This record gives sequence, structure tokens and C-alpha cells, in this order.
Amino acid sequence: MAFLIYMIFLFTLPSLLYLLIIIHISRNKNNIIPTNWPIFGMVPKAIANSHRIHDYITGILEYSGGTFLFKSCLIMKVNRLCTTNPLDVHHILSKNFNNYPRGDVFQNIFDVLGDGFTNTDGDIWDFHHKTIKSLLKSTCFQSQLEYTVWNKVEEGLRPILEYVSKQEVEIDLQDVFQRFSFDTICKLLFDNDPKSLSLGFPNVPSEKALSDLEEAILFRYILPSSFWKFQQLLGIGNEKKLSDAVKTVDEFIYKYLAKKQDEITKFSNNLQEEKFKLSASLMKEYKDHGGTSGDPIKFLRDTLLNLIVAGRDTTSSSLSWLFYLLDKNPKVEDKIHEEIHTQLKTNKDDNLKDFHAIELGKLVYLHGALLEALRLFPPVPFQVKTPSQPDVLPSGQKVDQNTMIVLSFYSMGRMKSIWGIDCMDFKPERWISTDGRIIHEPSYKFTAFNAGPRTCLGKQMSFTQMKIVAATIIYQYHVDVVEGHLVFPSDSILLKMKNGLKVRLTKRSKIRM
Repeated sequence: MAFLIYMIFLFTLPSLLYLLIIIHISRNKNNIIPTNWPIFGMVPKAIANSHRIHDYITGILEYSGGTFLFKSCLIMKVNRLCTTNPLDVHHILSKNFNNYPRGDVFQNIFDVLGDGFTNTDGDIWDFHHKTIKSLLKSTCFQSQLEYTVWNKVEEGLRPILEYVSKQEVEIDLQDVFQRFSFDTICKLLFDNDPKSLSLGFPNVPSEKALSDLEEAILFRYILPSSFWKFQQLLGIGNEKKLSDAVKTVDEFIYKYLAKKQDEITKFSNNLQEEKFKLSASLMKEYKDHGGTSGDPIKFLRDTLLNLIVAGRDTTSSSLSWLFYLLDKNPKVEDKIHEEIHTQLKTNKDDNLKDFHAIELGKLVYLHGALLEALRLFPPVPFQVKTPSQPDVLPSGQKVDQNTMIVLSFYSMGRMKSIWGIDCMDFKPERWISTDGRIIHEPSYKFTAFNAGPRTCLGKQMSFTQMKIVAATIIYQYHVDVVEGHLVFPSDSILLKMKNGLKVRLTKRSKIRM
């Protein structure tokens, strides 16, 4: 084994040195269109800009009219076609859906997700889709969701906000939202609250491991597969980080799975409909299905991990970017506060007695603001597809099994051709009709929740949680981003903030004094 590693290193060293040299050259070149280098294609420029990969791709796509073919390196043999064309998106995600499965490339990159709904095709995905859709749409779950979120607001969020505002200290709002979402989804899935959102901000290894997992996976997209598989073989770099994260998350999930299984076995006769629990329902529906491994427990583990990632990070990311945008657009914040105030029909901002009774559907302007935040900063900034059969896209691009198609959702929100010359402006009014209703945009134009058969099943769940949390904070506090704090996307498959969102909170009652 040691000799094999030595030989691999010996033969790859010259290539690595060559790669490092041209990465250095690429980093210092100001041209928008990347150079197509011998052997390594356009990969060096992508690696040089990996710290700002979403904005880098957006700049190229804007310059090239919305579609660009990245030439791959010799050993990858798979070119990357990046597109923001809504017709291409509609064709791939809806009209010709069956020709664009997840496929082997995607499943290899996301192998840690196993047979979860994010990572599967065919009968397994169809089983996930029908089962999870049925559970999430039940009235019992909707009631449980609102109860769980409001309870977390009262027991976790408000004490933190009150303490921070009184002490006049800085806080990382993104960390708060991630902890809030993590506790909420764990309560829903396991009927157990890890209480990561508590005074003192306790270290919860599994919560931190999820971020490590997502950051490590991004580099599997950027680097040739031989590079990250070499890291995997040696147990170094991002692959070591990923391996450690998976072990931590698995330990967490299997522990609660065993605990929940014991509870269900002990109290099986008490699982009545009025005492509906998502965790118990999932176990009941998945107990006879083993996925590709044939192991029902492993299959359930994969499902739960997918749900945790979706439930924790998409909501927390959206809320973080919303408050960042509100800091830049104080008039929007004022309008949202006025809307909440009007719906509560009270003149006392500190009187929260009837706050839970607020009709979330009537918070139209807040809904518009959330849609704008999702348009500019979609939690899932891109999606990758590879056709199983050769195809011609509506844009005229020919694609085959050697073409990896990158649907850049982040870039789509920044295209004048899609959203107009004011596409970079944060305008909730963009989403509100003259009669005060939310304007519906086709999913292949507004892609924050995906499109076609794989449209996010938790869309309504996300809006419920985001509205409750955002309304709670805006109603009582004014949020200021700390002066000088730099905010930009992190190197992750999900659109989080690299340095968090450092803010100060001021009670609105003090602002008027």
C-alpha cells in the first residue's frame, strides 16, 4: 500500500507543480473568460476563484449571454455547461425530466447522503416523494410544525434576543438561525430538542459537523474526481474533514433512531392520530423498505440526514440573507414592521400576548421580502444535471453523457434578461400585485425551490418557519449589521455566509425614547 501511494505521488508531482503554476497565473489575470490550458483546460481559473465561485460564474454568464461551456481537464473528460436560460431550466427540470436523472456523477459526489431523496432516482425516489409529501401535507403535521416553531421561539430565541439586547453585545445571527433550525428539525424528526440554541451557545458536535460536510462536498464539484479520491485514499484535506463529519452526524442520528425505536416499541398502542409524530410516522412508513443496501435502518438514516440538511440550512440561510438585505434597505424593514403592527391591531409593541394568533398569510409584504431574499440568495445556489441520452437544449446547446450541466440559480437572480435592469435591487414590491396579492412566477424563472417533479416538498414548511422567526425579531427589535463586518457567500454547496452575520440588536421601545 505504501509503495502504491509513493508511485502515485511520484507520477502526479510534475502535474501538480504545473497546475500550481497556472493557478498562480490565472489568479493574476483579469480577463473574464478563462484560458483553456493544455491538459488542465479551464479548471485552474475555477480553482483560483473557488473562494468566490458563485460570483465568478455569474460574471462569466452575464458576459457571455447566460450560457457558457467550461472546458474540462484532460483526465476529467466531462465539460461543464453553465446556464441561466429559463427555457433550458424548464426543459431539464420539467419537460424532459426523465432524461436528466441524478446519475452516477451526482451520486458519487453526494455519496454521504446514501439513498436519501436528494440522491436517488426511479422507484426509490418515487417512494420518498410520495411518502414524505403525504406526511408533510397532513393537517396533523402542520399543527405540530407551528406548535414546535412557536415553542422554540419562546424557549430558545426570545431569551437569547433579550439577553443580547440588554447586554448590548454582538451576536452572529446566522449561527442563531442555524441553531434554531437544527433544534426545530430535530424536534420534528426525533421528538427531541438538542437545545443548541441556549444561552452560552453550547457546542453541539453534530450541528457543527453538518457545516463541515457541506463545505467539503463543494470541492468535489470544483476539483477533478481523481484529486478528491486521492485525498480520500490518503485520508487528508477536505476528504478527511468530510469523513470526520459523517462519523459525527451518523453517531447522532443512530443514537436518536435507537431511542425512538425503543419508545415506539414500548408505547405502540398509544400511537393515535391525534398524537401524530413525524418521527414515528417515518419509522412506520420506512420499516419495510431497505433501499439499495437492503437495510431499513440504513435507509431511514439516509432519509433523516437528507431531511436534517434540508430543514436546517435552507431556512437559516434564507433568514440570514433577509436580515442582511434589511440592514441595507431600512425602508423595507419599516414597512414590514408596520404590516405586523397592523395585523396585530395593537398599539403596544411589547405586548406579545396575542402574537401567536397572527395570521401569517396576511403578512404579504414580509412574504415579498422573503421571496426577494430567495431570488438574490437562493439557499441551493446551483444544481448539476447530466443527460442519460444526447439532447439539444432550447438554447441550441448540444449535450450528451460527457456534459455536466450546471444550472446556476444564484446567477439567474442576477440576470437583467430575466428580472430586468433593476435585478440587483431588493424590492419586495416586485412580488406584490396592485390588489395586494403575491405574484406567482414560474418555477423555472424563480428557482429557489427547484422546479418540476423535484420541486421542494418543504416549501410551505419553510415559509411558516421563516415568517414566524422574522416577524418575531422585526416586531420587537431593530437589527444592525456590525460596521466593517464583511458579508459574502461561503465555500459550500449551500449559500451561507463565510464570516457569519455579526449584528447588534436594539429594542424598538428604546428607539422611540
